[in-house]
Amino acid sequence: MLFNSLQFLLFFIVVTLSYFGLKWRGRWLLLLVASCYFYMVLKPEYILILFLTIVIDYIAGIWIERTTGSTRRWLLIISLISNLGILAFFKYLGFFTENLSWIFDQIQMPQVADQVMNMGNRIFVKVLHLFGESGVASFKDNKSILPVGLSFHTFQAMSYTIEVYRGNQKAERHFGIYALYVMFYPQLVAGPIERPQNVLWQFHKTFPFDFENVKAGLMQMAFGLFKKVVIADRLTMMADFGFNDPSQHNGLTLLVATFFFTFQIYCDFSGYSDMAIGAARVMGFTLMENFRTPYIAQSISEFWRRWHISLSTWFRDYLYIPLGGNRKGEVRQYINMLIVFLASGLWHGPNWTYVIWGGLNGTYQVLAVLRDKLLVRLGFSAVPPRQVTSPASDSRPKSPVWVVVNVLITFVLIMLTWVFFRARSVGDAFLILQRIATLSFTETISSPLNATEMWFSIGLIVFLYVKEYFYLTIPTRNTTRFYALFVLITFLTYLFGVFSSNQFIYFQF
Repeated sequence: MLFNSLQFLLFFIVVTLSYFGLKWRGRWLLLLVASCYFYMVLKPEYILILFLTIVIDYIAGIWIERTTGSTRRWLLIISLISNLGILAFFKYLGFFTENLSWIFDQIQMPQVADQVMNMGNRIFVKVLHLFGESGVASFKDNKSILPVGLSFHTFQAMSYTIEVYRGNQKAERHFGIYALYVMFYPQLVAGPIERPQNVLWQFHKTFPFDFENVKAGLMQMAFGLFKKVVIADRLTMMADFGFNDPSQHNGLTLLVATFFFTFQIYCDFSGYSDMAIGAARVMGFTLMENFRTPYIAQSISEFWRRWHISLSTWFRDYLYIPLGGNRKGEVRQYINMLIVFLASGLWHGPNWTYVIWGGLNGTYQVLAVLRDKLLVRLGFSAVPPRQVTSPASDSRPKSPVWVVVNVLITFVLIMLTWVFFRARSVGDAFLILQRIATLSFTETISSPLNATEMWFSIGLIVFLYVKEYFYLTIPTRNTTRFYALFVLITFLTYLFGVFSSNQFIYFQF
């Protein structure tokens, strides 16, 4: 079910009103049933996959808590392998099989290459038939049947067993509550990826109706929808125009398409997060912040403290730190950074474009650390690298010009990585970068938008930047002002929105 649909509007109203009309015993059951329905609207048969992982991790969590020694570790490993195995089969089996087949082709073993591909296809098709899929002949159809949001709820389920193993979370005995933790509809298919200690206890509470929470939640949902259908879906037209067939466009057109995509993906994903967090807040639940004005970041590391925070912190806590973090020497630290970002790229999809995207961001991080260490040694920096944990903790004086320069440099570097994220192939990505690098400003822009629509789109980007740079918030305390602003945002969304029911970008992950 898409947040930007009338179906969801009706669903949200019915579920929320019913929620406040029930006591606790009815509330968790209502939310669980509603979450199942929310997911099954998209692809009903794949709820069996969620149910399987829920059962495995529920049992594993209790056993891990009850046991000691190496048995606990093995139970955790079995749980993680089960989760990652399901994710790997549906999302990466085709990718790994195709690449393995390619390797055998390169070493002059074509028969083995064909056998690998055929065997993988047979296994893939047979399993899909168990879920009612028919007519699937190869891995090329994988994306069309990938369970929605599989990476998100897999990582959320994994965080539960890891935290139980670490002793930071008690094993949940209530099966329904644990199932709701994995399936809570606001953040089921695209996050935020929550930790059990943040939300599990909330499902045991009975939140009273709080009009302040309702107003704040509805306003966040309204602006999230505005970002999605007014900004993101409008920018989509230019971004798709450039990226879908880059060989037909000049460098200036591709540069504008890349610039538009940079804001499209932000407004699309942060818009979803706003709607998810807002929907939960209306009912009294608190979900973690997932975006914090990322495009005003003054460095790559700061950008990743502001972008997709739930995933960034997940990789930090469950991969980077267990690998050794920065505790095992400089070289190991750089390797760990690269591993984390390569894994993050692969998490986004079974395509080398995502891997390169992750590798570029990892390389940026390593180079930033090396630069900071060099500046410290040369006496140009008062704050040693890796000690600045937030923008506010950096006490170095910064002139407005220096801030703007840093923001622009960071933005351009990030924008270049988005080329690989959006391009259909590695070849397309390099073609786009090559044409951007050699563009001439005597070129003219090709666009599916007319001049008025182009300037309106740019105006929306400027509006978004001003709002975020100055941390402008939409007030909700004053009830009269809330009603006026809520109606205004809703009206503007209806007036300027692009209502083509475009799926949120991150649903595919």
